[in-house]
Amino acid sequence: TSVSPYPSLTIRVRPLTCTETRRGDRRVVHNLGDGAVHVSAARHDATFGFSAVFDAGASQEDVFEGSGMRQLVELAIDGFSCTVFAFGQTGSGKTYTLMGPLAQSETQPASPALLGLMQRSFACLLEQSQSRGSDLSLSASYLEIYNEQVRDLLSPGPPCTLPLRWSKTRGFYVENQLSVDFESLEAIVSLLLQGSQRRRTSAHALNRHSSRSHALLTIHIRSRAVSTHPAAGEGLGGPGTCPSKQGTLCFVDLAGSERVKETGSSGELSVEANSINRSLLALGHCISLLAKPRGKRTHIPYRDSKLTRLLARSLGGSGITLMVACISPSSRCLSETLSTLHYACRARRVTTRP
Repeated sequence: TSVSPYPSLTIRVRPLTCTETRRGDRRVVHNLGDGAVHVSAARHDATFGFSAVFDAGASQEDVFEGSGMRQLVELAIDGFSCTVFAFGQTGSGKTYTLMGPLAQSETQPASPALLGLMQRSFACLLEQSQSRGSDLSLSASYLEIYNEQVRDLLSPGPPCTLPLRWSKTRGFYVENQLSVDFESLEAIVSLLLQGSQRRRTSAHALNRHSSRSHALLTIHIRSRAVSTHPAAGEGLGGPGTCPSKQGTLCFVDLAGSERVKETGSSGELSVEANSINRSLLALGHCISLLAKPRGKRTHIPYRDSKLTRLLARSLGGSGITLMVACISPSSRCLSETLSTLHYACRARRVTTRP
């Protein structure tokens, strides 16, 4: 095995909203090119370097091609465990980057130009499977972590809570999670939209459609290459076949970090916010420890939250991970933007053994 850094850690800066523009917020985040982003404000003047920076003018297609997402799909087909994170402050554009407009449905699909990383990856996956001549078996599972409960978004009826288990061979896994086979782009997009509509969202001062849960959609890819040579693969499962590979492509839409006083949350919303922040803190703690040189690492506390348990393999083990940090350019969001950028810098130092 070889030690490699995350293949890509990219920054996406959303446009100023109409509210921010009317309020007179200043733009404090600037794209310098070559993966550099500069933050300039009173008492804050810093430059950060990443794999790529996408500013307000970048299209969804630009993000897909420039982030290395296409290569990640190919690695998943080759049998690797691949994960895509979107993280950042609530309202920073995480769900839009992954899925596109929230208003889309099966009856009202989004414009092709606005489709996110997920739909573009599905199309790329199906194109690759046809061009490679592989015998691919594809299935999908979709869950959310809401108030530290794991809930299946694809099972019939109200989302049911599922237990999280541990085994020596599988690591942490969700018991009895529904996995649905699919063969077409329409089928997997339908599963995505159905599950997303069941996900917990609420309105507050920072975001009218704030995600109140972490969502994980996983594509399971089992491939068996079929050779045209009659003698190929004999003794490995019969003439004309090669050993099978099993890869995964997991999309993680993290609920936004937020300050309760900024959102005006109270009651149930406040409980949700505290639960979200605790799990994000646990994730940040794991990333900080993983970023240390291997000889100086202490125990990595994956068990501190359901989120870190499910992402243990992606964070520090056998996976390959793309992280997309979404930030606001507004002066009003300066504190959260700096927090996200520092978080991303720590994550960039993490190495894995895929």
